[in-house]
Amino acid sequence: MKISGSYALPLPQERAYQIMQDPKVLAQAIPGCEELEKTGENEYRMKMKMVLASLSGVFDGKVKITDQMPPSSFRLVVEGSGRPGFVKGDGLLKLSAVDTGTEVSYEGDAQVGGTIAAVGQRLLDGTAKIMIRRFFEKLAEVGS
Repeated sequence: MKISGSYALPLPQERAYQIMQDPKVLAQAIPGCEELEKTGENEYRMKMKMVLASLSGVFDGKVKITDQMPPSSFRLVVEGSGRPGFVKGDGLLKLSAVDTGTEVSYEGDAQVGGTIAAVGQRLLDGTAKIMIRRFFEKLAEVGS
């Protein structure tokens, strides 16, 4: 499934980039994140609770930040698995300064498998959009 969009953060570009690299901020901003622990250079182990329709469960996974070009872009690679199935994602985030702060545009691919894939594409798309919006809203709140 393809994911793309943009979000305006009311923060200067340097600050927006900085908080998006901070594991403490990310742990607060990622919906359902219960734990985010550094395991290496720009690599983290994550525990996340996810609720989707009648399915819920805890995912254990990894988050990796690559292709960093401060303060304008970086790539996030996420993979996780749990009782409801697995999730893999890879997305490029681009930051650009605008009058009101920073415009963050993102595009990437996400794959799901197992029981979670059975809930249907439209529900998955809607849930992904809600989670992304909540992530950026929390970033704006925490970063201010």
